[in-house]
Amino acid sequence: MATKIRLQRHGHKGYAYYHVVVADSRAPRDGKFIERIGSYNPNTNPATIDLNFERALYWIQNGAQPTDTARFVLSSEGVMLKKHLLGGVKKGAFDEATAESKFEAWKKNKQAATQKVAEKLSKDAADNAKKRLEAEAEVNKNIAEKVAKKKAEVAMAAAAAQAEAEKAEEAPAAEAPATEEANN
Repeated sequence: MATKIRLQRHGHKGYAYYHVVVADSRAPRDGKFIERIGSYNPNTNPATIDLNFERALYWIQNGAQPTDTARFVLSSEGVMLKKHLLGGVKKGAFDEATAESKFEAWKKNKQAATQKVAEKLSKDAADNAKKRLEAEAEVNKNIAEKVAKKKAEVAMAAAAAQAEAEKAEEAPAAEAPATEEANN
């Protein structure tokens, strides 16, 4: 039986995540599988990979062929490198301790790089949020200035109308006694 390590799609439209499974090559994509060895979520940044390393290495060593995307997932977790190093040990190129030290060094560098990317993303997100907050504060300041200007114009118009009304009240009162004297 030809086995494949491949991704089995789950999730809803526009938000897919995948189970990494070992399946018969003739089985449908989301159909029957032999073993589930992990999951892959490309929606997070960086992508989240949860893999049973030992089982993945076991299946690779026993001839399971990964698909292109599954090979990427296995490579990013170090399964393919470990298989390569164990092949070198088998051929006598170096001993097992050297292979393990090379793998640990690679793993350490990989974790440092992943952590650096995550820190950069969080820093960029914080900077972006700060810029958006400053832009919003500027917009609010402009709106407040416009509202204050409009209120000042309305207050000046009301004061002018009140002054004109007072003037209108004083003018007829001053003319009234003059007309009364003329009538007498």
